[in-house]
Amino acid sequence: MPLVHGFDPPERFVTGTVGPPGSRAFFLQARSGARLVSVAVEKQQVAALAERVEELLDQVMASEEHESVIPAVAPLALDDTAPLEQPIDEEFRAGTMTLSWDPADERVVIEVFPFSEAAVVSPDQLDEDIEDLVEPEPEEVMLVRLPPGAARAFVKRSAQVLDAGRPSCPFCGNPIDPEGHLCVRANGFRRRDP
Repeated sequence: MPLVHGFDPPERFVTGTVGPPGSRAFFLQARSGARLVSVAVEKQQVAALAERVEELLDQVMASEEHESVIPAVAPLALDDTAPLEQPIDEEFRAGTMTLSWDPADERVVIEVFPFSEAAVVSPDQLDEDIEDLVEPEPEEVMLVRLPPGAARAFVKRSAQVLDAGRPSCPFCGNPIDPEGHLCVRANGFRRRDP
């Protein structure tokens, strides 16, 4: 039986970073009372999770089956621009994440499982019968149940955190470091942020 870090609902659930743009470490952080759990994630995982939460809320909002009151945008009262809470002790590094809607109590349900080398399928294993592969039981899981307004606020903050990184080159789209970068579209000339 895995250790479950459950928050239903959390007092705070946010995405945040540590470090300067270009070498930021991303975290999901949940808090209820004195209990604080930080899970390391990749930037792409944050972007995918925020996008999927937004899509899920939009689907539920458009559904005629649900009479839920789902805000179209994040309520201003739920804006959270504060930094991550200290201490940031990484509980685990995120691997698989699941997302669902619980219609019984109108919550977005996010499960974050640790990354496991044993769960990675190598190309030679794909030749084997996929049914014979056994997914290992995770040792722990972060389980967060968010009301719709808090879920919209999570999406809004995640977008702000993602946008706070290095600016993109208007020509090639690659990130620009403070020292500039060698732009492939400018035949190797160094470009700086305008």
